[in-house]
Amino acid sequence: MGSESNRLRDNWQRYANAMAADAEINFFNCFSVAFEGTEYRIRSKPKEFNNIYLNVQLTEPDRSEIYTPPELITRHGIYPDFAIDNLATVKSLYVESKRQDGWVEGGARKDGRGNARERSCKFFTPGLLKIMQKECGIERPNLPFWTVFQGNITRDPCRVREIACWYEGYENHYFFWRNTNDPEKLLNHFEQKLAHILW
Repeated sequence: MGSESNRLRDNWQRYANAMAADAEINFFNCFSVAFEGTEYRIRSKPKEFNNIYLNVQLTEPDRSEIYTPPELITRHGIYPDFAIDNLATVKSLYVESKRQDGWVEGGARKDGRGNARERSCKFFTPGLLKIMQKECGIERPNLPFWTVFQGNITRDPCRVREIACWYEGYENHYFFWRNTNDPEKLLNHFEQKLAHILW
């Protein structure tokens, strides 16, 4: 029994380490299992915003001064990593999974370079908020998105402060998933701080 138990533990550790290397698959699998038998589901790469920029109206001066390509633009939008849907209420929460390097023990401050965290801020823009809230059924003051940060950025003293500043007043809408082999804190954050906005 002891060797069988060790073999199972070894298999789990290999699986967990492999999954931690791919943040999106790990997140998706975690919630897929958690949502079995509930009114929730998780979708990867939701497509409802693929073309939102195609209908943005520009002023005549802007239209006359920009490049007009010979071929018609048929796809121009945003692509959240996931959507968490409540099938009972038909509400959705869009999820961005952001992995970035960071400054931690034994490293240098420059290790925190990269802009994944900055790219997550596009969801705060007034135009995107309006479009996303209309689609998902979540009304202000709640946000229609949740950003989950992973990797060394979650322990970088500079980047953590930046994110805390940017999300001030909306702390429920971001999470530092520091140990991606342990989904308990991630699932608790969703259940305690976000699930209610999908009702």
